[in-house]
Amino acid sequence: MTMLLHEKRPAAGGLDGQAKISTIGSRAWLIEAPGAFDLPAQRRIWSLAASLQDDKAVESLIPGVTNLLIIFRQTPADYDGTLIKLKKLWEQARAVHPVGKIIEIPVVYGGEHASDLLTVCQHTGLSAQEVIRRHAQGNYTVFALGSAPGFGYLHGLDASLATPRKKVPSLHMLKGTVTIGGAQTGVSALTGPNGWNAIGFAELNVFDPDAHPPALMAPGDSIRFLPVRIEL
Repeated sequence: MTMLLHEKRPAAGGLDGQAKISTIGSRAWLIEAPGAFDLPAQRRIWSLAASLQDDKAVESLIPGVTNLLIIFRQTPADYDGTLIKLKKLWEQARAVHPVGKIIEIPVVYGGEHASDLLTVCQHTGLSAQEVIRRHAQGNYTVFALGSAPGFGYLHGLDASLATPRKKVPSLHMLKGTVTIGGAQTGVSALTGPNGWNAIGFAELNVFDPDAHPPALMAPGDSIRFLPVRIEL
């Protein structure tokens, strides 16, 4: 998820289907889709990003989870005019359906790297076998990359598996750990501190700086987790 950032101007919108638009500093504008964390909202964010792709006033576009950060080359001289333009572009945005690749990820569920499987069971009231079954049956879509190079935020987690992130992060979670964080799931990209709940492990790199492209996942890709072993 896009990190929390200081808003220099009051937010506009956010109700009745309107996007919430706020400024961060003078050149960066954040557009947040209204409503729930869902695929239709993300598809409109992708559409909005596409409509701004060739805008010469824009330096870069950073799609997040149901939000888009727009960085202008220069501070817009007309704040109100820019706000009106972005609102209009959001209203015109229509869901796009990018044709992404299908990525199958073999997973060892449970075992020594599933340090938080019991926590997920306790929170959800489900057995370990049922948590694993529901997680492996999911069809996931990569919403955005962020947090760490190549880390994909995946939508499609069974709502019954949603588990809050840990208040005290694990200090040494291995890259490749399959995790649940709130209503999302993912595969850790780096070894280090991590506040998501570990339920399994995948022997793969989601980011290789020498590969082309370096990130295994891209927005719009479909992800399937394949249980290769269950250790309970």
